[in-house]
Amino acid sequence: MAAAEIDLRSISRGLVVAPAGCGKTQLITDALARHAGPKPILVLTHTNAGVAALRGRLERAGVKPSAYRATTLDGFAIRLISTFPQRAGHDPRIITGARPNYEAIRDTAARLVAAGHLNDVLAASFAHLFVDEYQDCSIRQHSLVTWLAQSLQTAIVGDPFQSIFGFGGDPLADWEEDVVSFFPIAGELATPWRWINAGAHNLGKWLLAIRPDLAAGRPIDLRTAPSGVEWVQLDGRRDDALRQAAAAVHAPGETKVLIIGDSTDPRGQRRFARQVEGAVTVEAVDLRDLTDFGAALDLARPDALSVVADFAENLMSAFSADDLVRSVAAANAGRLGRALSDIEQAAVRFEASRSLVGVADLLAAINRAGGVRCYRPAVLAAAQRALQLAASAGGLPFRDAAVTIREQSRLIGRPLARRSVGSTLLLKGLEADISVVLNAGALNARNLYVAMTRGSRQVVVCKPTPILNPPW
Repeated sequence: MAAAEIDLRSISRGLVVAPAGCGKTQLITDALARHAGPKPILVLTHTNAGVAALRGRLERAGVKPSAYRATTLDGFAIRLISTFPQRAGHDPRIITGARPNYEAIRDTAARLVAAGHLNDVLAASFAHLFVDEYQDCSIRQHSLVTWLAQSLQTAIVGDPFQSIFGFGGDPLADWEEDVVSFFPIAGELATPWRWINAGAHNLGKWLLAIRPDLAAGRPIDLRTAPSGVEWVQLDGRRDDALRQAAAAVHAPGETKVLIIGDSTDPRGQRRFARQVEGAVTVEAVDLRDLTDFGAALDLARPDALSVVADFAENLMSAFSADDLVRSVAAANAGRLGRALSDIEQAAVRFEASRSLVGVADLLAAINRAGGVRCYRPAVLAAAQRALQLAASAGGLPFRDAAVTIREQSRLIGRPLARRSVGSTLLLKGLEADISVVLNAGALNARNLYVAMTRGSRQVVVCKPTPILNPPW
């Protein structure tokens, strides 16, 4: 069925199956563009990056912000139980802790909605519910959505072939037994619009054609792929340099590149972002480095400068925390023998003031120094907001401010940079002109399919051999 033949608003409770690049986002956009009622449509997905990408698409399409409310599933769950804490009856620490207990959050939200306390509130607040990327819903998230569907007409969109989430104590909902049994299939998309619109129809046809081969475990030879697919042969000796060259693929003008690494190696992703000019990381929603910084920073401790400098070194290239600490110690002892740099002056002022304002000024000084490049701008921006919040009159302790800013970031999403580095888990649901798969041999079939379908014009695959035969 063509996307134009499906109006998500006409589905009272059902599922649209949507392979990658076949018009899923356009389907949602069209439905929201046609919506003119007094109540917005609630749109839920899984990641901040996905929310930001959807908002960007809707803005370009001229969809009025009043037509919808878009957020993550977990963000909406948190908002529900935070708005109705007494009815929810939860321990607030499941939200406010440095590590939110998402399993407990999802359970609490589902129980709250299941109890019927919010039926009228939900029906009065939203005209419809759309849930994107439904194949990534865990058992607990699926439970919450099914209860929301008792109050709201609900249309879900997803593709079991792109099911890559589900770990820890909250496994994925079973596609057939859990999802399809509750949300009957209302339609299926089958036209590779992402590649047609980009002038790469042959690439889109090929990516759709290899789906059954990947599912069946049949080998795929990249040498027979269309011209939009480039194989970078890793040789075991120069792999790092070859991957860096692939990640630095020519991208003129506003061309966007997604550089996809191993989800089990976030340090490796950051290393590539540091090494490749113009690349920035896509951050996980938990912003762990921010909350760890909030927990570690104690202005009264002698090593406070080291804590701030180490945090900065983890976000910015061409900066050494150890060098800064040594030079400041030498300056304070009168042994430096040269004029202080702007960074060193800010560090000396911080040592004298031991204030949160001094921390913010030092981070800003490092970021604007010549030769320094921040490759994790989302974390730096969040840290500056947390410092501002904690330093304000009646402000929170910095540890608590970091958690507050993290939760705010979870709800607003972040725009995609021109050259972004992440994993399939973080880049899922996004698209760019070019996707670069840094280590195709380490991915299973579903992760590989997700990675390769992010690029609308070109796919670069790094692998020792041209044969793809990943496990399911």
